Amino acid sequence: MPRGYKKTGLFGGALECELPDNFADVSTIRQVPDNQEVYIDKDGFTSIIFDITQRVDAPGEGLERDGRALTIHLEDLVGEDADTVKVWNTTETQFTHLDDDTPAYTLIATQTPHSPSNPDEPGRASAPDFTALILTLLRFEKEKADILITINVPHIKGEYDEEEVDLALGMQGELIGDAVEYAARIWSTFKVRNWRLFDEV
Repeated sequence: MPRGYKKTGLFGGALECELPDNFADVSTIRQVPDNQEVYIDKDGFTSIIFDITQRVDAPGEGLERDGRALTIHLEDLVGEDADTVKVWNTTETQFTHLDDDTPAYTLIATQTPHSPSNPDEPGRASAPDFTALILTLLRFEKEKADILITINVPHIKGEYDEEEVDLALGMQGELIGDAVEYAARIWSTFKVRNWRLFDEV
């Protein structure tokens, strides 16, 4: 059955893109920081986060500088658990409705939690085997802003087919495959409706 998408206004309608129609706005349930929009799969564990941040001023030029900025954002995202993250690939990304010279990059990474010292510890049963991250960095130089679009895909034992996932062999499995599709839909439908949004960053 083809997946449905719905046009979704972000940050009061200043940004817009299409998201899967089974994703819900988390801010209707709990408080979300002003610089974030968070959507979660009502039928699963995947979440999509839009995060507007001040532009990271990394050294170097062009691709080198932006690659460093992407690494800095990833390290900020995972915090002290950087040693649990493996980046599988990074690609330049084209947003259909933005100027061709707007820098954008996407990486696919996995974060594997440290082995628990006590596997019987409460809450361990539902801890993911690993979480896949599809992280897109969109850079607005004039506005001095970066937008991070993060799709978090927890893989919880029993909720996915382990034999279908081996990123070293290019096997993404269903959950990551779906998330890549969500990301591609965002790249092709993302629009800036009100540039004044970035005055507040």
